[in-house]
Amino acid sequence: MNWILVALLAGVVLLAGVEAAQIADLKTGVTGAAVSTGDGQIDTTGWTADEIMNYEMHGVIPARASGGSTAKPASTMVGGC
Repeated sequence: MNWILVALLAGVVLLAGVEAAQIADLKTGVTGAAVSTGDGQIDTTGWTADEIMNYEMHGVIPARASGGSTAKPASTMVGGC
């Protein structure tokens, strides 16, 4: 029984370490073409209201925000969540 508790405790400590590393990585900020120059904030110029909502609520950055694609957003939503 003690070995099971030690194994579970080791797993929790390992997961806590992984999460701490991920949080530290998030604090470095967002880089790339999606970031406006100077202030480090995401440039949402040209985004649709749905794309802004998805970014604010879920942290989803549209693929076209990287500047490499000229695809236009879909005018209607197919499916839903």
